[in-house]
Amino acid sequence: MLHTDTDLAQVLHTGPFHLALRTALAVRGLPLQRVQHHLAGRGVKVGVTSLSYWQQGARRPQRAESLRAVRALEEVLGLPDRSLLRLLDEGEAREGTERPAGRSYRSLVEASGVVERLITDLESPVDGGLHTVGHHERVRVGAARELLGRDSQQVVRAHRDGVDRYLAIHHGDPGCDPSRVQVRAAENCRTGRVRWDADTGVLVAELLFDARLRAGETYLFGYGFEDGTAGPSSEYVRGFSFAGGQYVLQVRFDEDALPVRCRRFAQTSAGSPRSARGDLTLSGQHRTVHLIEQGVRPGILGIGWDWA
Repeated sequence: MLHTDTDLAQVLHTGPFHLALRTALAVRGLPLQRVQHHLAGRGVKVGVTSLSYWQQGARRPQRAESLRAVRALEEVLGLPDRSLLRLLDEGEAREGTERPAGRSYRSLVEASGVVERLITDLESPVDGGLHTVGHHERVRVGAARELLGRDSQQVVRAHRDGVDRYLAIHHGDPGCDPSRVQVRAAENCRTGRVRWDADTGVLVAELLFDARLRAGETYLFGYGFEDGTAGPSSEYVRGFSFAGGQYVLQVRFDEDALPVRCRRFAQTSAGSPRSARGDLTLSGQHRTVHLIEQGVRPGILGIGWDWA
């Protein structure tokens, strides 16, 4: 353990941010509740839970108010000006070189601004520190032609240390009431905080892992969304920020509501033309269609269908 001023000076120079903060707290002998009190005296509100996550490396301060809290922390802990902020900047630069090349949500989905706002509200970086290695998704369409729900089994790999959660995004069809959408944590995870936007039907759910990952480690988990709140559905799309990995999408239709035609498609972004089109044959007994993409590229994949 690092408990001396010499140790603190060293880790302030080398980082990473969470270790420097944890060492400063230990050297100064300040419990988190006391630190919170000092910050409040400077007009800065931050929860003890957030402070704990920061020192563990489970989360990184991102929002403007969080960065303001870090500046105040430097004062409370008697640290050189911008010593912690500098480590945050350097950490972002390192992560940018280590994680796979990717695309922003803004280039992938029309409701990107809402998605980014909800993710920021959960104090998580947009990529979450994870990229997908494999994803098998099953979508269910009901007798009223509505999106009943979907189930996912997903394998992810961490591209930084300390990741212990995944943010799952559900974008309902027009008319979706996200306040009525149910999040189901099925395997190796549990549901955390949930945020939604009523106007766009977007919901972001925090899925908490049973372990904290190191960079390079993989994790398998299952989850689902129960919807059924919108009108007739005509397609299902999935956006990919990172390249690599396998994606399988299966759509199952109710026997009383079968489409007359199904097709797969791909797009480089939400506003771009659709390509890689191809008709899909509905299986007779199980009433399903599917697509498999062995090496996903950044962009959008989906299945659309026509009703009689």
